Amino acid sequence: MARKDLFVGRGKKMGGAFTAAPALALVLLVALSVAATANVGDSCSTAVDCGGGQWCFDCQPEFAGSSCVRSAATNPFQLTNNSLPFNKYAYLTTHNSFAIVGEPSHTGVPRITFDNQEDTVTDQLNNGVRALMLDTYDFKGDVWLCHSNGGKCNDFTAFEPALDTFKEIEAFLGANPSEIVTLILEDYVHAPNGLTNVFKASGLMKYWFPVSKMPQNGKDWPLVSDMVASNQRLLVFTSIRSKQATEGIAYQWNFMVENNYGDDGMDAGKCSNRAESAPLNDKTKSLVLVNYFPSVPVKVTACLQHSKSLTDMVNTCYGAAGNRWANFLAVDYYKRSDGGGAFQATDLLNGRLLCGCQDVKSCSVRQETRHTCFLPPCASVVLDPGRDKRRS
Repeated sequence: MARKDLFVGRGKKMGGAFTAAPALALVLLVALSVAATANVGDSCSTAVDCGGGQWCFDCQPEFAGSSCVRSAATNPFQLTNNSLPFNKYAYLTTHNSFAIVGEPSHTGVPRITFDNQEDTVTDQLNNGVRALMLDTYDFKGDVWLCHSNGGKCNDFTAFEPALDTFKEIEAFLGANPSEIVTLILEDYVHAPNGLTNVFKASGLMKYWFPVSKMPQNGKDWPLVSDMVASNQRLLVFTSIRSKQATEGIAYQWNFMVENNYGDDGMDAGKCSNRAESAPLNDKTKSLVLVNYFPSVPVKVTACLQHSKSLTDMVNTCYGAAGNRWANFLAVDYYKRSDGGGAFQATDLLNGRLLCGCQDVKSCSVRQETRHTCFLPPCASVVLDPGRDKRRS
């Protein structure tokens, strides 16, 4: 049930004292109590009507009216533990994380290109996104983030210097010493050490996870707890093979498999590798990336795509990857859904990875590295609770 607005009149004098203060306190207690019990799918007017980790959103055009939908990810390190290998967890990933609605022009030329996200990179990270897809280009004698084509950045396709975004990431890692961030770069930087120089200038090198520690032949990654203890909490992958040798930046497809992106990656019941990637069932690569976004980003359709069809594709890609659950789930407009959306799909992945359940919230740590399921049984866990509470 959505919280109704509550009002209180002016206090009246009684025995020389005003009664407004206790009345206001009572109102606040009631309001907080109601808000705390708000569920995904409840009707709402503003985010105040919803519980923590939710926002008020109208998933048009299919549904009439706004409802509470999820806006934050579950942290599996805090809910269970961080004592397992890095590849035993799933991480919500934003596609073109830098291509943000309303980002002002940094070139003085109006931008003519697509956007893919609605929050700043800082907000994405604060909401539980743990992997960022960034397109890096040589531009104006520097490295910029652009949404372009043909390997060339233009004034009208440029978003901002990469250094600005890297500094946001550095600030997040500094403020959150138990978190790990992965950068997946579609890389068009050809200037010698161009990327390395920007990483150094941003202060991110102190968090760098070295290629020498990345596993070969499908072996498990280091434990998250060890990565945190050594402060090696930034993983960076590039699409340029040679940079692994020249700059120490991991070549993405040496370590992970990835499905098709764009419309080719959204065919129901199909999940095949993109051209640069090894086949999805190649278990010599221990990380699995699943893309689920159209070739042309559309906010309205993202809402519905992040509902049932996203979890359907997660299950399809599990089979295609040789019965391996995805470690990275990449989407556009990550907060848009009619309920749990990409957050719930990531909870499904972590539940499967950590304890075999359909929701990570059903996992409990009984021993340091032994997981089991809470009652009710896994089969009864609703993947997208918002879908059971439709508005007429």
